[in-house]
Amino acid sequence: MQASDDPIEAVSQRLASFVTDQSATWASEGAEAAGFVRAGADALTGGKRLRARFCLAGWQAVAETRSTDDSPAVPGDDVIAAAAALEIFHAAALVHDDLIDNSDTRRGRPAAHRALEAAHRAAGWAGDAAAFGRSGAILLGDLLVAWSDDLLEAGLRTAEHAAAAREVYALMRREVTVGQFLDIAEEAAYVTSPDDTHAERALRVASLKSARYSVQHPLLLGAALAGADAAQTRALSAFGHPLGLAFQLRDDVLGVFGDSAVTGKPSGDDLCEGKRTVLVAYTRESLDAGARAAFDALLGDPSLDDAQITALQQTIRDSGALDRVEELISRSAAEADDALRGADLGTEAMQGLLRLSRDATARAA
Repeated sequence: MQASDDPIEAVSQRLASFVTDQSATWASEGAEAAGFVRAGADALTGGKRLRARFCLAGWQAVAETRSTDDSPAVPGDDVIAAAAALEIFHAAALVHDDLIDNSDTRRGRPAAHRALEAAHRAAGWAGDAAAFGRSGAILLGDLLVAWSDDLLEAGLRTAEHAAAAREVYALMRREVTVGQFLDIAEEAAYVTSPDDTHAERALRVASLKSARYSVQHPLLLGAALAGADAAQTRALSAFGHPLGLAFQLRDDVLGVFGDSAVTGKPSGDDLCEGKRTVLVAYTRESLDAGARAAFDALLGDPSLDDAQITALQQTIRDSGALDRVEELISRSAAEADDALRGADLGTEAMQGLLRLSRDATARAA
């Protein structure tokens, strides 16, 4: 199949080709192995390809400055493969994240551990189906991480700037793993931390778990493959981190107030999971001791009914926390846009980055 001229479509084609090859590789190992690989393929369906888009944008921002004529820069296989590898790594993170959060759905479909649990039951196998689903999801996430490495390395075989790209990718992997641990730790450690430190601690989690991983590192990965110099790297980094933070804060708002038809997860899901986000920290700061205790008693209860979720949402609104987070989103997005002023980056690419910035932080139902 000839690669599409549309870079995002080319990324999707690269993913499809990779999965087809993996399916063929494991087909002879029995139905169980084939089903496991299919679960990996299922984990890659859907999504906005946001990390791939930022990777391609980072590459373009630098590549345009290297062009010697007016013809548009066209990403090579190294860039397409890296962008696709980011999408596989993201799928791995979601599989593990849903397992950690005990989420039932992802993008309107059963979460991976729930799908594996259902497959166990449908097959009539022995043992605990739920335990099988959890164990299978751990291994599925690990498989997807391995796939992301495989695809990245396949693209870097002849890449001029492979070493720089590997360094960015490795740092991203380490940071998101530490960030994920800090996220689950905060749900337990908050009781020993002063209330006035919770917002700062939540921002640290948002930085490591999402801001750098979702936006900053994909940008820098693409830029590295284009041969970015130190000034270009600094500019994209200064753009990517505050934008990534704004993106995560928007996601936090959607996790409490979002429409399930849009988010693919139940409204108020983060409240049932007890996520210690900036939104929650700001809410608790404004409550007196009695109201804070009542808020804490409900937060993190997976059996919350619609009335209780509505009450928590209203408490958050009335506290002013939602307005404060919206203001922080706006400030962070503005900081990101300011970082591009005067940067030695392609003009067309910078316009694309500004559009991505608006799309990533826009209010949604």
